[in-house]
Amino acid sequence: MLGAEPVWALGTMSGTSLDGVDAALVRTDGERIVAFGEAAYRPYTEAERAVIRAALGRWPGEAGVAEAAEVVETAHAALMAPLAARAELAGFHGQTLAHDPGGGRTHQAGDGQVLAEVLGLPVVWDFRSADVRLGGQGAPLAPFFHFACARWIGAEAPLAFLNLGGVGNLTWVDPRAPAPETPGACIAFDTGPANAPVNDLVRARRGRDCDEGGALAATGDPDDAIVARFLRHPYFFRMPPKSLDRDDFAFLLDDVAGLSDADAAATLTAAAAAAVAQGAQHFPAPVARLLVTGGGRHNATLMAMIAALLDCPVQPVEAAGLDGDMLEAQAFAHLAVRVVRGLPTSCPGTTGVGAAVGGGRVSRPNRG
Repeated sequence: MLGAEPVWALGTMSGTSLDGVDAALVRTDGERIVAFGEAAYRPYTEAERAVIRAALGRWPGEAGVAEAAEVVETAHAALMAPLAARAELAGFHGQTLAHDPGGGRTHQAGDGQVLAEVLGLPVVWDFRSADVRLGGQGAPLAPFFHFACARWIGAEAPLAFLNLGGVGNLTWVDPRAPAPETPGACIAFDTGPANAPVNDLVRARRGRDCDEGGALAATGDPDDAIVARFLRHPYFFRMPPKSLDRDDFAFLLDDVAGLSDADAAATLTAAAAAAVAQGAQHFPAPVARLLVTGGGRHNATLMAMIAALLDCPVQPVEAAGLDGDMLEAQAFAHLAVRVVRGLPTSCPGTTGVGAAVGGGRVSRPNRG
C-alpha cells in the first residue's frame, strides 16, 4: 500500500473512437490533484485498428479477442515504457470491446499483469467489473476525477464536464461537497452517441477516420425528422445513471443511408448535440459552465450545435487550464491511486451502484 503522500501515477486510456492510446502522469493522493506531468499519445495503426474493430462486441474466449488484447497490450507498453520511470504505479483502462451492464458484465481487452511485468510497476486495471457485478453501470468512471479537477481549477459553483468520445458522457459536479462520493456531489451518465456514428460514416463513405473539424457536417443540413425519431429512443427516457455500448445506436447509419454525405454527417452531428441537451435536463441545478473534453471538442460544428441548445457557456476544458486530449488518461492515473488506497471509484450518483465502491485489480511485477 502507498502512504498518504501524493505520488506520481501514470494513467492510460484507449477510447471507443479507436484512434489510439493516451498516457499521462498525474501527481495525486487520490483525493486532490497536486500537479500534472508529461503526457504522450500513440495512434493505432490501421492494421491494429482493424484487429480491434473485428473484436468489438465480443467477450473473452471468442474469436479475435486474444489478438485484440495483444494489440492493446503491445501499443500500451510501447507508449508507457518511456514514462514509467517517473511513476510509482500505473492505471491501465484497456480497450472496451463489449459492455453489457444489464447482463452484469463488461469487457476491456488487455491484461494488467502483462504490463506490470513489462514496466516493472504495479498496474491497476479492470476498473469496471466490480461496479457492474454490484449492480452498477460500470461507467462512466471519470466523475471522481472531474470532482478533483473542479477543485483544482478553483470552481465554487456547480459545473459540468462533457466528454465527447465515441460515446458522449456528462458529469455534473458540485465542488462544494466534501468528497465525490458524498450524496449530491456528482451525477454522471452517458448522453448517447457522440463521435462514433459520424466516424463510421466518413470511414465507410470517404475512407477517412473522422469528419475533421466538422467540416463535412458544416456543409450539410440535418434531417430534423431523423433527429426527432432518435430522441424518442427509450434510452432518453431512462433516469441516470445509465451507460451505453459504442454501437448501441448503430442503427443511425441505416437511418441516414439515403442522405448525401454532407446531410448524413450533419444529421449524425445534430443527433449527438441533441443527446447532450437532453442529458442536461437531468442536472439537479444549473451549471456555471460546461467544459468539453475528448476528440469531439475539436469538431466546431458539434460544439456550435451544443452551444445553441444550452443556456450556459460551452467551452473546451483548455479554457480552464486542463488538457482535453489527456483528461481520461489522467483520470485513470488518479483512480489507480484511489484503488491502491482503498478509496471508492464509483457511487450511486455516478454509475447507479448500490453504495460507494472501489473497483480495479492490482497486478505487481514478479521480481523472481
